[in-house]
Amino acid sequence: MLTIDGITVRLGGRTILDHASAAIPHRGKVGLIGRNGAGKSTLMKVLIGELDPDEGQVEKPRRTRIGYIAQEAPAGSTTPEEAVLAADTERSALLEEAETCTDPHRLGDVHERLLAIDAYSAPSRAARILIGLGFDEDMQRQPLDSFSGGWRMRVALAALLFSEPDILLLDEPSNHLDLEATLWLENFLKSYPATLLVISHERDLLNKVVDHILHLQGGKITLYSGGYDAFERQRAERAAQLASAKASQDAQRARLEDYVARNSARASTAKQAQSRAKMLARMQPIAALMEDPSLSFGFPDPSELRPPLISLDFAAVGYTADTPVLRRINLRIDPDDRIALLGRNGNGKTTLARLLAAQLEPMDGSMNASAKMKVGYFTQYQVEELASEATPLELMTRAMPDASPGAVRAQLGRFGFSGNRAMGVVGLLSGGERARLALALVTRHAPHLLILDEPTNHLDVDAREALVQALNDYTGAVILISHDRHMVELTADRLVLVDDGTATNYDGSMEDYIDFVLGRNQPKKKGEGKPAKTGGKSSAKTRARGRQLKSQVARAEKDMAKLQAQCSQIDQAMYEPAKAASELADKTMSELLSQRAQIAEKLSAAEAEWLALSEKLEQPG
Repeated sequence: MLTIDGITVRLGGRTILDHASAAIPHRGKVGLIGRNGAGKSTLMKVLIGELDPDEGQVEKPRRTRIGYIAQEAPAGSTTPEEAVLAADTERSALLEEAETCTDPHRLGDVHERLLAIDAYSAPSRAARILIGLGFDEDMQRQPLDSFSGGWRMRVALAALLFSEPDILLLDEPSNHLDLEATLWLENFLKSYPATLLVISHERDLLNKVVDHILHLQGGKITLYSGGYDAFERQRAERAAQLASAKASQDAQRARLEDYVARNSARASTAKQAQSRAKMLARMQPIAALMEDPSLSFGFPDPSELRPPLISLDFAAVGYTADTPVLRRINLRIDPDDRIALLGRNGNGKTTLARLLAAQLEPMDGSMNASAKMKVGYFTQYQVEELASEATPLELMTRAMPDASPGAVRAQLGRFGFSGNRAMGVVGLLSGGERARLALALVTRHAPHLLILDEPTNHLDVDAREALVQALNDYTGAVILISHDRHMVELTADRLVLVDDGTATNYDGSMEDYIDFVLGRNQPKKKGEGKPAKTGGKSSAKTRARGRQLKSQVARAEKDMAKLQAQCSQIDQAMYEPAKAASELADKTMSELLSQRAQIAEKLSAAEAEWLALSEKLEQPG
């Protein structure tokens, strides 16, 4: 078991972790979550011994191997295959000793140990991991220096997985992966035979891989059982309990303050007033769950344009005239389209996005676009290239030179940069805040087409949910490249597969595509779940209806969670009065039963509404 015992860490005069404690179950799979800047990476550094806590300690069994990816990507003339095999240091040392050992008895021991650790099957195991992370056989034998930083970080991840540490620590492992590699990683981690602690904002990974959630907030950590959906339900119940307790305490505080104010000056009641004043001083305030009011996305709606926005007819695109990346593309984009581009990294998704954004010209065929169309194109490079010494207000003012100060501030406000938040230096913003600022900049002119290339890499789970909601409220067209399939499933109603040197409509659902990638449950009907050669686009009205229903289902689920939490509070008041919130503890059993019946009736109605909406959502057309 890994035990975090009263850890306190202060950095730059600020307390990051405040007497944080938790016991990680042996061989447990734990997702570490929290808002950006909450201290997740700091906790990881404490666990690996890179950072000493000011107070507290980490306890783990003796001879426990902890595995963690270094910040710098591997480089040099070493190949990915060699780098991964070298991660098993015992195997490498034994093989080297076997080459030079002259003592027959020791040589026998060496070979016996090599057999015990399954050393001779290591190359095939390393190859399987590299293939899963996107490296074909040729790529596995190329020098690391020939790869980009993102691909070299994949090699670092492969080496760590291959080494099979007793405690595997992963910090946003899917950030450098495409959807296909993310799916493979999830399946690998599901069957990982030791303890896993992973920082992730991927809802699907947190639901399918982990069995506990470690939530970091306000310097404290709380361990919840189950995946992310179970955590959200428990958090909703806790929020309702805290809100109720806080309301009760606030009312009691107001009564005490009123008594002290009215009776302190009177000799007959001064002693009682002093007693109540001391009670007030001892009363520890109950803090409500922290919510970030700046966590917002609001895309300005564009003016109306007649369809299509863009049509591609047998178009080809690339970077050199003799070698196009994509050929024979037939694609139509209408003003209300929500399209997700699927396909492995390197297949040409970004190339197609740049063509649609008019950053590349078609090399063959034709591309026709509406003359009045405005495009907003978001990439991770824009987040990294924001001027660190400037303020959000300065950057937006430069980007909107002809706009009034009110219009500039209004655009910043849509993305949470209101008031003084617009005056902070960009260099001090978190990754999520910089991503919001970049989105504010690229949508300042109310684009008709919004192209998002991996928009979630710097966003925590709550920010991703806010982005999903904003995209569903946005009235323009969206082209989405993302390995976050939760976002894809909730926002996209049309899939385009970029593969085999072209881009074609994909007729199946995301579930069909996932099964297709993982090689399971292959479609039985001809053409089902495979790339389609012709369009077959559903009507705009059907897609809009689907988006609206998804939003209504999500709201109904939140209503149900809130009502269930209220029922749980009343149940506790009835059966464990000592633990009940004070405003419930004072009520009689008949009052509690009456109140619960009213809430149960509301819950029944909410469940019926949720069921009806869910059935509508599942109906075709």
